[in-house]
Parts: sequence; structure tokens; C-alpha cells
Amino acid sequence: MKLLRVGPPGEERPAVLDSAGRPRDLRSLLGEGADIDGAFFASGQVARVERALLEDELPLLDGEGRIGAPVARPGKIVCIGLNYRDHAEETGAAIPDEPIVFMKAPNTIVGPHDEVLIPRGSVKTDWEVELAVVIGATARYLDSHEAALACVAGYAISNDVSEREFQLERGGQWDKGKSCETFNPLGPWLVTADEVPDPQDLGLRLSVNGEVRQNGHTKNMIFTVAEVVRYLSRFMVLDPGDVINTGTPAGVALGMPGQPFLRKGDVVELEIDGLGRQRQTMGQA
Repeated sequence: MKLLRVGPPGEERPAVLDSAGRPRDLRSLLGEGADIDGAFFASGQVARVERALLEDELPLLDGEGRIGAPVARPGKIVCIGLNYRDHAEETGAAIPDEPIVFMKAPNTIVGPHDEVLIPRGSVKTDWEVELAVVIGATARYLDSHEAALACVAGYAISNDVSEREFQLERGGQWDKGKSCETFNPLGPWLVTADEVPDPQDLGLRLSVNGEVRQNGHTKNMIFTVAEVVRYLSRFMVLDPGDVINTGTPAGVALGMPGQPFLRKGDVVELEIDGLGRQRQTMGQA
């Protein structure tokens, strides 16, 4: 299934796409105040939605509107740095022996087509297409890759927007260059895990102003999705609704000749096989 949220910021309505690609309203099934969030996953609503969709019990969503992030209010966004060998090499970093873990503020998440704001004083705002993993069940001290994948609700496209000066030149941890407002477009959909039989078999692409910058593949991850989830569960409890950004392939501005960082008016487009497309125009905070 493809789960999504439609509506103005803060007023999104939970929905699911039917076989014709039309959004079906989930409010009649879940209740007026329900959303696609941690409680939704923890209470087994994915299976309930699937049954209702198969039985054609869901009304069409009236009209068309903005698509928001497919997950509301994640408890945390956990990110994996330098998880593609070619990306580590282009930035001059050593290949990590263990996953490099950092956090991103949950309120960075915006819709897949929302404006992304270049922070005040920024001269090194960068792009990163990534496979996002959404956790569907509590992950705690997992012992196997099979157990790890069983905790995954689904997958989405993430743009892990980064400010490299803030991240690398201003002292402290990477979080400083990762948590600026609007720095994590997500979506357009959450594609449930059953429709992604192998998360290591997905192509990722990103272009800026129509020019391809990133063209990678999840088979080239240093640490697979299953290993990332298993590994993280040894250091923190992953809760339903949490989001994991799994790393980006080569082609970021930081690693390119001339370092063509983003400027106001630039258009960034992203896609991952089977997970849809994003398009953002850069604005100024």
C-alpha cells in the first residue's frame, strides 16, 4: 500500500492510494482525530487499512491538495552518515567500521513538494537523496536481520538537506548542520514493506535544475537496512513512527568540483524506484 497525508500544513488528512492511484480518505475508518503516526503503527492499523481497501470501504478524498509528509510527528529521526562507499570517498572520509549515527530534529520534516528554506547566513546548503525507513514496531536489542526487517513498516524518499559549514566547520556535532527548518522533505508516500521485497534493490536519483547530480543504488550501502535497524536497536529503542535516513550515494555538492551549493530559486527533484518523486524549490529563511 501507499499511505499518504493530504492537506495544508498542520491539517493533513490520512489517506491511502487505491489501485487507480486515487487517494481514499481514512478518517471514516480511523476516526476524525487519527493520523498516520506512532499510535497508528503500534495499534495494527496498517492491516486494518489494507482490509478496508480490498473491500472497497473507503470513500474518495474530496478534491486535490498539498501532499504532506506521510508520517506525522515522528518521535525521532535517526540518520546514518557515510553509508555509501562512493560518498565517503568523494568527501575524503574514511570508510566507517560501524554505522555513523547522528540525529535530526523531528520538526525538520515537511512535505515532498514543500519549499526548502536556506538558513540565514548559509553558503553551503547541500542535497542528499536517501532511502527512509519507517519503524512499525518497537525495536529493542534485536538479534537478527530478520527480526530487524520485521520491525519495518515501510519506506519513503527522504531529502536529508544539510548545511555543510554548520555541520563540519562550526564545532560540535553534525546535528547543527542537519536540523534547520524544512531540512527533511519526506514522501510523497509511505510504501508498506510488503511492496518493497528487497530494500537493497532500489535506484536513487537526484537532479538540480534539471541536471543529474546523484544516480546511486541501495545495493551499494555499506550497512544494509536490516543491519542499520539491528545495530541501532542495540543503542536506543526505536519506536513505531520513528524515521531512519539510511545514507546518500555520491554526487553531493560537498564532493563536486566547485562545490555548487544550493541557492534561492534552485529546483531539486528526487526519485527512488517504486517510491515516487519529490520536487522542491529553494527559498530563503
